[in-house]
Amino acid sequence: MSERSSIIVGPDGQGRCGWVGDDELYRNYHDTEWGEPMRGDHKLFEKIMLEAFQAGLSWITILRRREGLRDAFDHFDPAVIAAYTDADVARLLADPRIIRNRLKVAAAITNAKATLELTRETPGALDALLWQFAPPPRSRRLASLADVPAVTPESTAMSTALKAHGFRFVGPTTMYALMQSAGMVDDHVEGCWRAS
Repeated sequence: MSERSSIIVGPDGQGRCGWVGDDELYRNYHDTEWGEPMRGDHKLFEKIMLEAFQAGLSWITILRRREGLRDAFDHFDPAVIAAYTDADVARLLADPRIIRNRLKVAAAITNAKATLELTRETPGALDALLWQFAPPPRSRRLASLADVPAVTPESTAMSTALKAHGFRFVGPTTMYALMQSAGMVDDHVEGCWRAS
């Protein structure tokens, strides 16, 4: 990827990370959410859910279905999702607003149960577990999208820790995407207006 394609200038004249393209939904997500530090068990459980559904797909697909996913999965309440029955699974697999993948739906229920197990007696435990893998800030801003890693030692360690707690669809690449979106790393490249 060339340096030039690492930045795209939007209709407002602002330079943004090149992955945004010309989609307004992507621009808004990039400008207001991506890379903003996210804390709290519930918010991070939602992020795990969305990243798991994204596996193998583009993030814009998830953004376009996020409200449908929130509604279909009871606003990502792990206590409710953990109690889902076969009837709920059938309902979800028939819902065109979500990613209708049986393995991902099953993983959502498994991950809700794992979240409850982790946080039932220790609120904040999911937040603490994930944030312990946030690396120190980089000394230099990434120059181009070609410099952005897909996997890091930290995302691999996070994946391993989550799997040890029973989570599924939390591979190292998926967890690095979570680290980016939840602000554990700052991958806004040079020339992006969001680069601090």
